[in-house]
Amino acid sequence: MSELSIQDDAQKACIIMERIPLTALKSFVSDFTTLKSQTRLINHLPELQRINISLVGNGIGPALSIETTKRTPFQTQENLERTAIEPTLSEQKCTAALKSFVTRIVIGAEACPYTRTADYAATGLLKNGVPPGPVAYRYSSSTDVCSVVGTFWNVVCELLSTPQEDLSTTMLSLPGIGVGNNEEAHGRFVAVTELIGRNLCLFRGDAAFGLVHFHPGYDRASVFPMDKPAYGHLPPRGWLKAMLKLNGNRDAAESYTEEEFALSDYQRRAPFTAINVLRAQQLDAAAGPRSIVDLDVGGGKLEKASGIGTYSRNAMRMVKLGEDALQKGVDEEMAMAYF
Repeated sequence: MSELSIQDDAQKACIIMERIPLTALKSFVSDFTTLKSQTRLINHLPELQRINISLVGNGIGPALSIETTKRTPFQTQENLERTAIEPTLSEQKCTAALKSFVTRIVIGAEACPYTRTADYAATGLLKNGVPPGPVAYRYSSSTDVCSVVGTFWNVVCELLSTPQEDLSTTMLSLPGIGVGNNEEAHGRFVAVTELIGRNLCLFRGDAAFGLVHFHPGYDRASVFPMDKPAYGHLPPRGWLKAMLKLNGNRDAAESYTEEEFALSDYQRRAPFTAINVLRAQQLDAAAGPRSIVDLDVGGGKLEKASGIGTYSRNAMRMVKLGEDALQKGVDEEMAMAYF
């Protein structure tokens, strides 16, 4: 799809996938068709509007037909504006900026107690059957969503084929997606990461991997759904007070202002769009066997929630660090990546 998506002319391709179950291909076509009807997403994924996917012969065989229409003048202009940043991006600079964020927040603020350096993860989980191993940094400068999804699946395949002691987890840098921290950039980031997440879940990959999404303007209150869990994102901001209370941090829960609760977003404010692809085994080992609890989010409404201790601790640490210092770190790391 990415090969067709980046071309301006109308194209058509047939892909035969004999080892993929027909039911899986049908699900993919159905989900893509549904996606194109969801204005909440497709408005931020304009390159997908000219792509159509169908089963060859109405599902007689395991093959997909992928067609693209010729770009209109408006689509051509949008594509030129979007892709203009690609030649200016540097993998070396972006990786350095992302490692700076990991060092500052993940390690320095102890957002993840099982990561002690920017290059090594799963430290301290060996007693739970998870060996420590290197962190891989992978990169794509593409601004095209199809290309980015393809890179993501390459990362998944690499993790599946590599032992944990040789590759613990992967940080995927996507500096061409949702550039900046304005509303439009954040909307693009949310749409692309939702597409990646539902793509992984469609093929039951969520049983093997967890995702953690990052963006310089990360705003959980603007992630759909706002009052329910969203794959790869922080829990709803409205749950934080209840989490703090359940964790025994009642004073913080009662005294924090809305602005202070919002500082929790800074644990996901990396210099650009990035995705941490984690092995589910590591998440289970870190969370423990009793990590899922019933959380009273108000009005007697109970929601299943996990990671109460981690999210409570991180929320309080972000408040302690303060907005000025947190934003200064984001600004400096964005400058490292883009200038």
